[in-house]
Amino acid sequence: MKVVSVINYKGGVGKTTVTWNIAGELAFRNYKVLAIDLDPQTNLTFSFIRPEDWQKSFADSKTIKQSFDALLSNDDFDVNNLIYTPNRVKVKLNGSGKLDIISSHLGLINVDLELATLLSGASLKQSKKNFIKVHRRLRDNIQDINNDDYDIILIDCPPNFNIVTKTAIVASDFVLVPTRPDFLSTLGIDYLIRNLSDLVRDYNDYAKEGDDHVEEINPATIGVVFNMIQERSGQPIQAQNTYIQQIRRQSGLYVFERYIKRNDTLFAGAPETGIPVVLNQQSSGTYKSVVNSLEDVVDEFIDQVGI
Repeated sequence: MKVVSVINYKGGVGKTTVTWNIAGELAFRNYKVLAIDLDPQTNLTFSFIRPEDWQKSFADSKTIKQSFDALLSNDDFDVNNLIYTPNRVKVKLNGSGKLDIISSHLGLINVDLELATLLSGASLKQSKKNFIKVHRRLRDNIQDINNDDYDIILIDCPPNFNIVTKTAIVASDFVLVPTRPDFLSTLGIDYLIRNLSDLVRDYNDYAKEGDDHVEEINPATIGVVFNMIQERSGQPIQAQNTYIQQIRRQSGLYVFERYIKRNDTLFAGAPETGIPVVLNQQSSGTYKSVVNSLEDVVDEFIDQVGI
């Protein structure tokens, strides 16, 4: 079972859209997929679950916030109780694969402040122990999931590098960075990668010093996938291609050869249906072109992750 965090500091880059559609396409290809929504904006959650249904059946007891609440109160917790199979997707897949979700909660905004109180300790040794305990929360949760239940877990991270986001990185085998091809969206990629390296170094230093035999982490960066691409003559327009080539030259990261095409109408309306774009059957040439671009990206994703 592989775990992949999808992250970018910049909001509005299509991070949730990328996560949602990669998950849908993988499930269509007979993979067993679990999507975890760590973003308090809950966009991924509401792409699968109607807001009124979430409020009625999930908000109080079936979101990832309950896991962090249990950590704060030192209560026992079973993450398997949070897993939900969206029926609209299940019907669409018709036995092709599996796509489940653990939903998010707006209250995650406040969880970071509460988790920070657990990081202190009466001694340096205790502080380091608390650091490991807090930051491996999601990793511990995932280890409680039967390894045969899923081939891959995709984590939709918030657009920040707070404690909740760090728990996703600690839990991950890989990190995927979606971005738009513009100045602001690509600006923070280098800074993000440096922060990832710092977190891995600090975590592993503390893990080695402890007495609990905690395994070290080594999440690999899959690379950068470009989203919202406008084409002319089958190629990204020049203004966007400039940033694509710049990231190829300067970032030192793998940059996906394929990209996701822009179609505001198609992507804006899809979440209301509860079904990823790649699973909706339409016959228009424009639709097929967008879906083909998503399928090509997933081909590359599978190669990079090795599933």
